Amino acid sequence: MVTILLTHPPQVRENYYSDKALAALQTLGKVRRNPLEREWSASELIEAARGCEIIVTHRHVPGDPELFAGLPGLVAFCRCAIDIRGVDVAAASAHGVLVTQASAGFIPATAEWALGAMIDLGRRISFAAEAYHAGRVPDSIMGQQLHGATLGVIGYGQIGRYLCDLGVALRMRVLVSDPYAKVANAVLSQVELPQLLAESDFVACLAVATEETENLMNEQAFAQMKSGTFFINASRGNLVDEAALLCALDDGRIAGCAMDVGRAGDQMPTPALARHPRVIATPHIGGLTPQATEHQALETVTQVAEILRGRAPKGAVNADKASRLARLRGG
Repeated sequence: MVTILLTHPPQVRENYYSDKALAALQTLGKVRRNPLEREWSASELIEAARGCEIIVTHRHVPGDPELFAGLPGLVAFCRCAIDIRGVDVAAASAHGVLVTQASAGFIPATAEWALGAMIDLGRRISFAAEAYHAGRVPDSIMGQQLHGATLGVIGYGQIGRYLCDLGVALRMRVLVSDPYAKVANAVLSQVELPQLLAESDFVACLAVATEETENLMNEQAFAQMKSGTFFINASRGNLVDEAALLCALDDGRIAGCAMDVGRAGDQMPTPALARHPRVIATPHIGGLTPQATEHQALETVTQVAEILRGRAPKGAVNADKASRLARLRGG
């Protein structure tokens, strides 16, 4: 029987690796778990993984060259997330270790978060609730309804497409900007980014974080927005020049901002920006629903089952370099 290491500390497992997924994983091999109320250090992780053929881990745990070099028996490193930027795939490949990633199970959840943020910003729900919680009666302020408003979606990936559909269902005018995707839906209007910024009442940033999109939303971009626009970031903090965003908030160029991500640790919103009176912020929980997290957890179970057959599963990123898979064939 193979040994599988599940690196999630108890609270992380509670959120990201359900009992159902754990039980399924335990049918495939002996499962070691992290008993600490924290992440293992690099050296602790290596010690914990000795004798394990497979590591199943979450996005907080790096896949460093030292890890792959220090575990000659390791066959696969399975990331229970899409993001594998913390995994040195080249180092894993050099040692014949398979690396896998999960697919996006959080598309509806994140799009719903963005929709909720739009409603919250437009109707100033959080701001009114905060006033009542503090014992004050908030002012009655005219709101912005979604019906009839213009939604600009930056990035036409899976979440962007889902949000576009939600916008159309609410009878919004929907603009899309993405130089790498063709928008075939005739109900949507594909435009260049400057036009989207100039005409939208709500701008949702859902582009992929790459070198090209670093600080995509900069001083020039915010200056192109019409006065009173609401800005929503549910992608990555890297896409936003936070100093420029702060200036746009301070001078009233944008009426408010909702962010689930930022440039703090683990892509969290930056506290100094999150406390701004025109900002509503959440701690990177856009995709944190049971349905979303269980999708990825159960997918790793499916991947492990394939790996135990000596096969590279869907989600493998270096199958051609995973020479250690052969050890499990026929096992």
